Amino acid sequence: MSFLGFGKAAPSSAEKIAAVENELKVVAEMHSRMVKICTAKCLDVTYREGELSKGEGVCLDRCAAKFFEAHQKISDQLQKETQARGGGFMS
Repeated sequence: MSFLGFGKAAPSSAEKIAAVENELKVVAEMHSRMVKICTAKCLDVTYREGELSKGEGVCLDRCAAKFFEAHQKISDQLQKETQARGGGFMS
């Protein structure tokens, strides 16, 4: 039986679970990188105040938005390339 008409067998439950686990790992790693990069870029290391300043908050919002936008563009491009090669599967 083919999956999505590609002539390949449908992925097993174990393969689907492994794919989801891998996706979660990628997202967790992306989050860790984003926190590290945006914190270094936006926060004053002297910690003069207990709360974020308005400037720090705005910087963190923009940094996170740009990080996610870049991640999404890269993911979309990788998905297009994978589909062009006929590999992978979509849930």
